[in-house]
Amino acid sequence: MAGPPWKGGGGDRWQWKMAAMITVPSYSPSIWVRMCHALPRLDLSMQMRDNIFAPDSWEYQQTLLILSSLSAIALVISLLVVLSFLIHYCCCHRGDRSEGSEEEDDDEDGSTGHGYSGKKGRGICCVTWVAVAAVTLCCVAIGIGFYGNSEAHDGMYQLTSSLLTANYTLASIDLLISDTITGLQLSVSGPLSSMEEMFSGSKPFLVSTRNCRRLSENVINLLSSISLARSSVEVGPGNDSSVSGASITPLTPVPPSVVPTVVPTSSLLPNPFTPGWAANTLVVNEDYRWLSYVLLLLLDLIVCLFILLGLAKQARWLLILMTVLAWLALFLSWGSLGLETATVVALSDFCSEPNTFVLNSTQITTGTSSDVLDYYLTCSRSMNSPFQQLLTQSQRALSSIHTHLSSLERNALPQFPKAEKSLREVQQILNTTEGNFHQLVALLNCRILNKDYIDSLKGLCYDGMEGLLYLSLYSFLSGLAFTAILCSLPGAWRSFPSESEEYDDSDSESEDPFTSHQDSKRFLQWQPWL
Repeated sequence: MAGPPWKGGGGDRWQWKMAAMITVPSYSPSIWVRMCHALPRLDLSMQMRDNIFAPDSWEYQQTLLILSSLSAIALVISLLVVLSFLIHYCCCHRGDRSEGSEEEDDDEDGSTGHGYSGKKGRGICCVTWVAVAAVTLCCVAIGIGFYGNSEAHDGMYQLTSSLLTANYTLASIDLLISDTITGLQLSVSGPLSSMEEMFSGSKPFLVSTRNCRRLSENVINLLSSISLARSSVEVGPGNDSSVSGASITPLTPVPPSVVPTVVPTSSLLPNPFTPGWAANTLVVNEDYRWLSYVLLLLLDLIVCLFILLGLAKQARWLLILMTVLAWLALFLSWGSLGLETATVVALSDFCSEPNTFVLNSTQITTGTSSDVLDYYLTCSRSMNSPFQQLLTQSQRALSSIHTHLSSLERNALPQFPKAEKSLREVQQILNTTEGNFHQLVALLNCRILNKDYIDSLKGLCYDGMEGLLYLSLYSFLSGLAFTAILCSLPGAWRSFPSESEEYDDSDSESEDPFTSHQDSKRFLQWQPWL
């Protein structure tokens, strides 16, 4: 049955909502999600486990711990490699000092200003170039890290933006329902009661007025039954049919760009749970995550730049200081790789089948009906809206009210001109109610909320997943780079001349002024023309 013509305001907004419903977006796991999801899972007892996303399960947490421990193994290997090089520099080079001193005495005449032999110079050059290559690899890793951090931040921004949009849609639904119910209650208690008193002497007009009251109360009961928190709701008194529902939590509609401040009071999750609270929590956590990675990247960059400066200036104290910071960066790199590995694997498990986890967790948290959740998560054309019967009955009741008011306007006003004011008020409320009802029908359609859901999945599972993979690559490359840096820096700064050696070399030229005078005299005698 076609509804009455819509006379209320807000047509542009409703048409914009309907235009957004033309195309239904879809989501499919990316190749990176499928590859990470296919990784084998072992628990602490080294038994195979499934890869179903269950963050509250201890067995599932064990599999993530095992995968994170791979970075700890890599850290131990790096420490052993660096320790072996340190033992090589500290112990094995002690015997080389005496040989190096003898070679320096033999090659003193052909040495440079610093007194380095050719063999020693080649060793210094090799160690220096190894350190430079390691620093270059670290700089490449830093660039990858900045890109990955930006991609992850973009994905989280799209996720929070979609959650805020969904929160705004739910708030708009609640506001439309409350405004419609309030308007109908005012019409029942105000102008309809006045019309009943005026038409008390005319039974046909009184019956039409009472029918308008009864239908208005029926619409109030029907709209009050749109409750997303219960598994099933009664359509209204006197009706045998019932519809599945989900509870629309009382929200204050705000623009999607504004994050609502919702602070849980007693537990980890507020009661009731809202997308606005989730978006607010994610925004705060994402700001801390982004800032932490920026500080880590800047630390690595500063260490790399000052290592290059120390090698160029041959500043031993600067390289010793950077060696200490490189140790810190090494531990942070492998530690962040462990966290990123666990996060990537857990995210791939969620993104492979997100509907299953969202359906179960939301149903447990909010008590939402599985039929309603499945309708909004899948938004299949073959599925009917769980609110279809309720909305159809409300639309028919509004059409009947409109018919009764038109009849009273034609027949009752010529006999009761004083009832015109009350009748106009009821018609105005009805027009506003019809406008709100059309907007409510559009907002309750699954395509709007499903689009927000798909956009949030794309932001989390596409951009967020890609950003985490780049951050994992950064952590791995930086761990290798700092391992090589720690292996080469001790050999580099130990090969630099100390201040006493530089002082001796500078004074050796002026140690025997007579020898230098005789050399000048021989040079002058060798030149016959002087």
